[in-house]
Amino acid sequence: MNNEYNLNKNIKINVPDAVRIIIKILESNGYEAYAVGGCVRDTILGRKPQDWDITTSALPLQVKELFHKTIDTGLQHGTVTVMIKGVGYEVTTYRIDGEYTDSRHPDSVEFTSNLIEDLKRRDFTINAMAYNPNCGLVDAFEGIEDIKKCVIKCVGDGRERFTEDALRILRAVRFSAQLGFEIEEKTAAAAKELAPTLVNISQERICAELEKLIKSDHPQMLETAYNLGITKWILPEFDKMMECEQNTKYHMYNVGIHTIKVMQKVRPEHYIRWAALLHDIGKPDSKTTDKEGSDHFYNHGRNGKELARSVMRRLRLDNRTIGIVTRLVECHDLIIDIKETEVSVRRSIHDIGNDIYPMFLELIQADSDGKSQLAIEHNQGHIDYVRDTYNRIIERGDCYCTKMLALAGRDVIRLGVEPGPGVGDVLDELLEMVLDNPKLNTKEQLEEIVIRIKNKMK
Repeated sequence: MNNEYNLNKNIKINVPDAVRIIIKILESNGYEAYAVGGCVRDTILGRKPQDWDITTSALPLQVKELFHKTIDTGLQHGTVTVMIKGVGYEVTTYRIDGEYTDSRHPDSVEFTSNLIEDLKRRDFTINAMAYNPNCGLVDAFEGIEDIKKCVIKCVGDGRERFTEDALRILRAVRFSAQLGFEIEEKTAAAAKELAPTLVNISQERICAELEKLIKSDHPQMLETAYNLGITKWILPEFDKMMECEQNTKYHMYNVGIHTIKVMQKVRPEHYIRWAALLHDIGKPDSKTTDKEGSDHFYNHGRNGKELARSVMRRLRLDNRTIGIVTRLVECHDLIIDIKETEVSVRRSIHDIGNDIYPMFLELIQADSDGKSQLAIEHNQGHIDYVRDTYNRIIERGDCYCTKMLALAGRDVIRLGVEPGPGVGDVLDELLEMVLDNPKLNTKEQLEEIVIRIKNKMK
């Protein structure tokens, strides 16, 4: 191994057997090889790496010659995926990147035999460490020190790193959110200066980083993204939320900060975090102020539904996510329409849908918790009633949709109702009765009701 790498042998990392095998095979054939990047960082931090990447002095074709099963992931950029027991491990040749004219990919790459040259091109110091089980840790850019200081800092000059790949600007905030680290001052300044170059990044890439940010333990770092001018280019709707004050006794934050508070209160789960992010997206355009100076946001859920749909389509989110999140955005403010009766709660389950009702309850609780103390005291008893009543309804198995009726469409036809739209009308009428009185949901009672309805139809 090259002595100029200033190896730190005091740090030991538990490397998976497959990674050890790959490194051993490369070394036994005269090449250098190290685990590199995020897997090294995460292991040092006590986090479980999602995958293990390896960097080597061997050229791609040399790597392919040494292993039985490989995939040509990106030969032109030096990457070969080595398959071990059905799991892929990316093995990439040490390289020096050429010019970046698209703010994302190098126009060319040059392979090198020097590991430091390869690490020098990486984004942040905490991602520019390499580890070999036999030799130790290569930390040429003080990544360990930055981990100790809990800071995100670019390797070398921040302007150069962000000019090479504009997505790194958003990644800086994402890593900050995931790890609970601060962004180093010069790195933050470079990110703010070059934030407009994010327009060169695909929406799919933006969405992937944004999702990791909002699903992290620190979604409040979205405010940092706003302060650095990042959201202006990737989520301008959030800027409008940050600039929308809520002058009302039930709120103590602007719409943007309230949104962040709500994200912090819900689970770090895909649908509910997106719903929390977008639940009040309709408020800026729905805002009115009365003669006393109090702000109102009438129909902001309904208005926000279409705006949320537009945002998620722009970000290339899948149709299932768009469907679930827009429904939650539309219904999140309906808690005030649910009366404290079992009938009203049952009807709300029918209207909202039981598939999202648990998320609806979670969202309205977080929404209330993100308001003023007066709002919390005003709302909590009602929310508790709706939640407890919902649980009782589900435990009892009360009917709240036509599929749960004791009679199906074929039964209605058997009882003499003509096939066609009338069958659905009868089922809807039965459901209305059962929502009011679940005890009616027996085959015998519903058959009697259908016969009465049929006789009226004659």
